[in-house]
Amino acid sequence: MTPIDHTRATVEELAGFDALIDARSPSEFAEDHIPGAINCPVLDDQQRIIVGTLYKQVSAFDARKVGAVLVARNVATYIETMFADKPKGWTPLVYCWRGGQRSGAFTHILREVGWSAKRLTGGYKSWRGHVIEQLAVVPQALRFTVIAGPTGSAKTRILEAMQQQGQQVLNLEALAAHKGSVLGDLPGQPQPSQKMFETQVLSAVQQFDPARPVYVESESKRIGQLRVPDAVFQGIQDGQWLRVQASMEQRVQFLLRDYDYFLSGPELVTQLERLKESCGGETVTRWKGLAQARDFATLVGELLAQHYDRFYLRSMNKHAEGADHSRFATNDLSDAGIAALAREIGARSDAT
Repeated sequence: MTPIDHTRATVEELAGFDALIDARSPSEFAEDHIPGAINCPVLDDQQRIIVGTLYKQVSAFDARKVGAVLVARNVATYIETMFADKPKGWTPLVYCWRGGQRSGAFTHILREVGWSAKRLTGGYKSWRGHVIEQLAVVPQALRFTVIAGPTGSAKTRILEAMQQQGQQVLNLEALAAHKGSVLGDLPGQPQPSQKMFETQVLSAVQQFDPARPVYVESESKRIGQLRVPDAVFQGIQDGQWLRVQASMEQRVQFLLRDYDYFLSGPELVTQLERLKESCGGETVTRWKGLAQARDFATLVGELLAQHYDRFYLRSMNKHAEGADHSRFATNDLSDAGIAALAREIGARSDAT
């Protein structure tokens, strides 16, 4: 019989620890990490390069000798600062890439102090496997109600209002840091990595009550550079779709408010270049002229009529085959109008 290793824990035991310590480098942590973990690298990015170079060019012994000094020094700093007030009963869980030397050394030192520290078996790789596995299963138990409508129908704002009103909402665009359209980049806010996006989606869907509807926006397979997890995308396709209908005038006015940061910024003219293939060079040249003349109302109206609505109708007609969609018409996309529409959607869905 294999003896039980009391210095190790599994992904299923994460909730039983006072702290999750990610011992990997800052760049590894930034790409993805277990929700709630704090980054305490035993080797920072530059130190990893130094140790790795010694390992390849000199010897494993020399690399380990230098690495041991750096690891001990870094862990000592954390004990003196971040962990100085932790009581004897503190129980941290440490993980690195595979649950090997970095987390092993960190855990050993913490246990020598007297804390009941453990390291995660399999490290971050075991967490990543857990995310992939659960993302294929958890969304299947949820009942998605999909807010659809052409660009400018305030779908994301409706979701935000519904969340404030106590409904279960999966806001994929917020998690993806992107508005989902070809001009949907957020200024100064890069999208997360695909791994981080998937971790955030799993963290969100695990919180939902399967007995209640989960409201989500109609999304394509990609949001910016990120892919929507397969089971979530399928759940959207199979969900109950609700269409928001608003006049062109209301949609234009909403987008002028919602994209004010983008319309007045220097990136607009450059970003319009991305529409040449689908809309033609002559049309894009006209739109650039409207942008430079700051005739944003005309520009937005033409973008809707000649680009966004065309692709939206193609997508909806494909999905609408045999589907019965409830419709919610509105002539008010102000904040108050959006809040009222959110209440109407929630009330009608609750009634059914």
